[in-house]
Amino acid sequence: MRRTRRMVQEALVALILEKGYEAVTVTDIIDRADVGRSTFYAHFTDKQDVLLGNLEELAFLRPAPAGGTGGLFAFSLPVLEHVREQERLVRALLGRRGGGPVHARAERLLADLVREELLAAGARASAALDLLVVCVTGAFMGLLRAWVDGDTAASPAELDAAFRAAVEPGVRAVLDRS
Repeated sequence: MRRTRRMVQEALVALILEKGYEAVTVTDIIDRADVGRSTFYAHFTDKQDVLLGNLEELAFLRPAPAGGTGGLFAFSLPVLEHVREQERLVRALLGRRGGGPVHARAERLLADLVREELLAAGARASAALDLLVVCVTGAFMGLLRAWVDGDTAASPAELDAAFRAAVEPGVRAVLDRS
């Protein structure tokens, strides 16, 4: 059962990289995975379900383990290092050819992480915090997409440093006013 799910998910990743999410059909996935239609539907409801299953299995937007870089945005470097390890999958899910549902889901997961970190750092729930979360999330996702699409060859450490340099001063200024 797990093997079948994995074959279907891998087929979708390969197809996204070849022709983009929107152009992929369930029939394409079934043919590539070499499974029957009834088998596909026993595991997934549609291609979006396969796509979101890939995101759940990737699980790259998890809180950083204790002892990480510490401070604000402790998730950044561990996420970037994990992305490098899972480059093909992340490129399919979040790159130019990926699907909108995954982009939206990944942004929501990241926004939740950012919000939790900011609240832990002393921010108060407010409309200003909501705007700050949008800004930080957008900056990280933009950097991540540029990287997986090959627009930059920077290392995870260089990307982390660029992200922190771009967002931390503004975030600290907002936190100091809270």
